[in-house]
Amino acid sequence: MVLLWPSLALAVGADPVGPVALDLALVLAAALLAGHCATRLGQSAVLGELLVGVVVAQLDLPWVARLRDSASIDMLGRLGALLLLFEVGLQSTVGAMLQVGRQALVVAAVGVAVPFALGWVVAHQLLPAGPNTGAVALFLGATLTATSVGITVRVFQDLASLQRIEAKIILGAAVVDDVLGLILLAVVVAVISSPDGLQLGSVGWIVAKALLFLVFSLVVGVWATPKLFQWATRLRHPSTLLAVGLALCFLLSWAADWAGLAPIVGAFAAGLVLEDVHSAPYRARGELGLEQLVRPLTSLLVPVFFVQLGLRTDLAALGHPGALGLGLALVAAAVIGKQACAGVVWGTGPDGRQIDRWLVGLGMIPRGEVGLIFASVGAGLQVNGQPIVDAGAYAAVVLMVVVTTVLTPPLLKWRLGRSQAGPPPDAEPGAPIDCRSPD
Repeated sequence: MVLLWPSLALAVGADPVGPVALDLALVLAAALLAGHCATRLGQSAVLGELLVGVVVAQLDLPWVARLRDSASIDMLGRLGALLLLFEVGLQSTVGAMLQVGRQALVVAAVGVAVPFALGWVVAHQLLPAGPNTGAVALFLGATLTATSVGITVRVFQDLASLQRIEAKIILGAAVVDDVLGLILLAVVVAVISSPDGLQLGSVGWIVAKALLFLVFSLVVGVWATPKLFQWATRLRHPSTLLAVGLALCFLLSWAADWAGLAPIVGAFAAGLVLEDVHSAPYRARGELGLEQLVRPLTSLLVPVFFVQLGLRTDLAALGHPGALGLGLALVAAAVIGKQACAGVVWGTGPDGRQIDRWLVGLGMIPRGEVGLIFASVGAGLQVNGQPIVDAGAYAAVVLMVVVTTVLTPPLLKWRLGRSQAGPPPDAEPGAPIDCRSPD
């Protein structure tokens, strides 16, 4: 009866906000309880939020299907993802990101090339030979290049470790990774779907839009935002700082989408250019800073995003012949491919500690919603009237996305614990070891 009451509640009332309010109540309650359980078990709350979505998705109940397909909950979750990356950007600066820019570029390049090659090899080894095998292999390789930074940054945030240099490298690499992955996906789609093969003009336009967005958001943003906020200080509306900050967040999210990038890249760029100095005049008047104003919104909407991500998981699809074996092989390729990033990380952080290269590699593992977006693109591709990605291959990709997404939080927490407990590499023999967090 407890499981059926949402279905009964949906049968009454005419106001369309009523069912949305009920859905939101269910999602928030599930996220709260699951996050609490995960925390009690020594894990990040995001792991519980993801898993409760996966578990609920397998229940054969009408209200579960409605919750999974709810456009309103999906949109609230997407806004939660934007706000999460906006908040993370607010805790960073352009200067700090530029300090790790070179490493981030190398990490991103390796994190795209190696998984793509491994995915291509796995597909050729496990898929039955056919006229479209090469096209499927190209697409599965491209799918493995995606990185979902939302999972990783939430774990660093839960463990108060966002200021670590490894977190900054992962964030920078994820932005570049998104651009490279987009270009690679565009090339693969052009090769598969176009009878004339690769169209350099269309790919060049995608690259140009991506570069235009990056220049606009960072260079113009750094120049224009001080003037914008100086003007905004003349307004006496109590929500001026929050409204202007969110407007910039959503504007750059739209601009990233126009450029063919994930909107979360724009949200992160908006937070990055809004440095702490922009909030100083408001704090001088006794108001809260922008980061403090945004936090209640993220506390509400970010758990919705992670529960919704879990709700999209259909484990029954793994019953297709060969789907489980292909999925497990893709999981292995996805994990190993991103660990190649660890081999190109070098140097020490501001605190004198050696940069934890394996922490960077683990942080690049999750595919999350980005992997699902890639999979949905493949599901719509056809050659000679036949879909490139059939139900079994799609289920294998979903398994890879779920496992890499769920696997990352406990691995990151374990590695952070080891990294924070070790002595700095230049510690003198007999010198006291500082085991405190770099924060």
